Amino acid sequence: MKDQTDSTTMRLDKWLWAARFFKTRALAQKHIELGRVQVNGAKVKNSKYIGVGDVVDVTLNSLPYRFTVAALNHQRRPAPEARLLYQEDGQTAAKREAIKLLDQASRVTAAYPDGRPTKRDRRQLDRMKRESW
Repeated sequence: MKDQTDSTTMRLDKWLWAARFFKTRALAQKHIELGRVQVNGAKVKNSKYIGVGDVVDVTLNSLPYRFTVAALNHQRRPAPEARLLYQEDGQTAAKREAIKLLDQASRVTAAYPDGRPTKRDRRQLDRMKRESW
């Protein structure tokens, strides 16, 4: 078992919080417990210690993220500094963007993407239906 005072390792939940993937450590712990976070292809516990070079897979809002740990930082720093803690996999980023575009396209083709039709819209639909009958 790795020593907690070792500067070459860090708890997974704390690292995810410091890298700004989650707003709180409690949220990070919850996602880990639900199995949405994997390290080197295996499900892990909150207390898992990670080091530089480990591959972390995270599923956030049904979108995949895969990155390699580049650095450890025990403090939560500003976002530009937090981005230096990991290197994202290009294939996973492309896959995530494709999923986002597909989701957007499916919303655009919906009959009423802005919600239910208004009273005016309903009247226009009724008129169109009467004319076509």
